[in-house]
Amino acid sequence: MMTPLIVVRFDPKAGLHDQVEAVLKTMVPATRSEEGNIRYDLFRSVDAAGGPLFFLVEHYANEAAMAAHRETSHYKQYRIDVMPLLQQAPSVQLLHAIDAKPF
Repeated sequence: MMTPLIVVRFDPKAGLHDQVEAVLKTMVPATRSEEGNIRYDLFRSVDAAGGPLFFLVEHYANEAAMAAHRETSHYKQYRIDVMPLLQQAPSVQLLHAIDAKPF
């Protein structure tokens, strides 16, 4: 059974990088405590022109767990909080492993 892996890219507006990071950090413990969450990690780019980009790497046990995540109050609040801080909507890539080492 393939388990969904999601990579989400966030491109903050100029001068708002710290605020974006703060919003994204609130999601980490809340999402990691969800049933069906395997991994939820936040990354910051090192040398992006114009300031850092942020990436969330999300791994769920199944499609139902991924869908349930999007119905949580912390997910809905994060969307409200983060969207005005971004240059554009987050870029979301849903990946299914072809050949990957298990977590």
